[in-house]
Amino acid sequence: MDCSMGSTGAIELTESESSVNLSGGVHLLPCTIKHDGPCAVSQYFKPRATGTEADGLAVQEAYFRGRKLQGAALPLPHGYSGFVIGKKTSGDTSGSEISEGNLNFWEMKAKFGSVTYWNHDCLPSQDDAFLRSFHWIAVAEALHKPVTAEDLATSSVQGKTQIAEN
Repeated sequence: MDCSMGSTGAIELTESESSVNLSGGVHLLPCTIKHDGPCAVSQYFKPRATGTEADGLAVQEAYFRGRKLQGAALPLPHGYSGFVIGKKTSGDTSGSEISEGNLNFWEMKAKFGSVTYWNHDCLPSQDDAFLRSFHWIAVAEALHKPVTAEDLATSSVQGKTQIAEN
């Protein structure tokens, strides 16, 4: 196999009868869990609203292995969705997909529109790195937004005015 070539594939993000809506069920924990398999999470991990607010965020509380966690649910930015994807088994793959040369087939298993992130030593705040990372979406959109002739004319007039004032 030639390792210099990338592999191709397809991701199918259409909702099916088997896809699940995980909104309210996606959590970012401040730890690593070295287990990959089924687990009765809802039996042990039971977040609850505290009725308090910190830094404009509704605080939730939960315990994980005896340690108190405090977190906040955040909706994904407008126009964005989260997906859990899984590799399709060969029995689910059609002949047309194989003939197109796609080697990897992925499908949407679940979709979500919010994430609850957790801290274990402090209340959630606007200064948390996870929350601040969402600001980069607005920066990326501004950087990639097409510039119109009107934008150029406005900025050039403002630039000439500032130069003349100095």
